[in-house]
Amino acid sequence: MSDAATVEAWSGKDRGDENFPVGSLLIRRDLRAHVHAFYAFARNADDIADSPSLAAAEKIARLDAMEDVLLGRRENGSPSALRLRESLAETGVTPRHSLDLLIAFRRDATKLRYADWDELYDYCRYSAMPVGRHVLDLHSEDRATYVPSDALCTSLQVLNHLQDCTKDLAALDRCYLPGVSVDQLHGAAATTELRAVFDGLLDRVEALNRAAVDLPRLTHSRRLRLETGLIVGLAHRLARRLRRGDPVARRVRLTKGDAAASAVAALRWLA
Repeated sequence: MSDAATVEAWSGKDRGDENFPVGSLLIRRDLRAHVHAFYAFARNADDIADSPSLAAAEKIARLDAMEDVLLGRRENGSPSALRLRESLAETGVTPRHSLDLLIAFRRDATKLRYADWDELYDYCRYSAMPVGRHVLDLHSEDRATYVPSDALCTSLQVLNHLQDCTKDLAALDRCYLPGVSVDQLHGAAATTELRAVFDGLLDRVEALNRAAVDLPRLTHSRRLRLETGLIVGLAHRLARRLRRGDPVARRVRLTKGDAAASAVAALRWLA
């Protein structure tokens, strides 16, 4: 690959394809572009890791190139990394969160199964927690917010893995859910054994969601309190839907009613 070529191959997904608001109008106007720069970097790296046409070694090489651009070791090859590098220079936010994401995406290139909760949680340490930490640092929030933010981001990641369990297996031969016999994910509905695995993971998620409730309370920015309160509410609602639904039979989704109810509930954080 020449230095002028781009390693990125955007899938076409954007912020509107996510379950939860990304850089929404609730974010301070002067910070939205920086949130979007971080999201674009993460989206492009994720698309590389999830590409069905790239070999694992090529994925890692492309992710390494994104890191090189982010850290200024090269100037071309990843427009989103260059944009994020400029954002980090302007805001003073550490590149550590972005580098942690790349660790997760490199792992996605080679790791197809997760043996237990500890392995999955460690993956979330790199794939999910850096997202919340980056946004909090952009807002100059106290690091005490990291603890409930880590819980919320991990909850969201596991919920997404549950939602997409059949899709991930079909498209990428990847299964994040520990304790799952992947043959069961090919069925028309969840077996009793598989349902027990889902419920065990949802028990973990509910504990994380309880810890995440502290996030809006500890957040100083009123607008960010509203945003985090909304996301906490959506996480609780999606967990309940997955408890009642069957992600093997069909993808379990949030509804417009869930969004409206969570938004109304989050208004209490404006006080």
